[in-house]
Amino acid sequence: MKIYGDTNSGNCLKVKWVCDRLALPYTWIGVDTLKRETRTTQFLKLNGAGQVPAVEFDDGRTLAESNAIIRYLACGSDLIPADAFASAKMDEWLFWEQYSHEPYVAVCRFQMVYLGKAASDLDPDKIKRGYAALARMEHQLAATRFLVGDTISLADISLLAYTRLAHEGGFHLGGYGAVRRWIGETERSLGLPPPAR
Repeated sequence: MKIYGDTNSGNCLKVKWVCDRLALPYTWIGVDTLKRETRTTQFLKLNGAGQVPAVEFDDGRTLAESNAIIRYLACGSDLIPADAFASAKMDEWLFWEQYSHEPYVAVCRFQMVYLGKAASDLDPDKIKRGYAALARMEHQLAATRFLVGDTISLADISLLAYTRLAHEGGFHLGGYGAVRRWIGETERSLGLPPPAR
């Protein structure tokens, strides 16, 4: 299996983390999104949307969209709850992550880290909605150890990717004790070192 990804992208790291956690063999093919390497003719044949991550399996089939990839790779593993309702709750978080978390937390980080914007120049609505996403996570994680009960699932891996780097997007986690606890616990579960502060 080949994973085409950019290690600066949380969406790509999710796929790597799932493979590493499940000991799935893969070859990482680095793709520099800032150099527009996802827009080459060769890459667009792999993923017509021109986005990473993308996975190419040994039989030539390809799959894109980070949460679809990790859902497929983890099928039958302990990262997907066996209970149907708990599995659906995990999916609820996966869909929510792409619609209500990543567009704010990750986008603010991208603008600060890669475009050099100051926190004061960020879109106030994006900041407001990013904090709303963090507040929703805080509410859940004050009640449960992980996002779907007491066991790590794909929901945690998916949301860890950008939440652990929220400070790089100008988000302060000082008032989010449950989120901070969860970040540390999820990182330890995956064998990840904490990110540089």
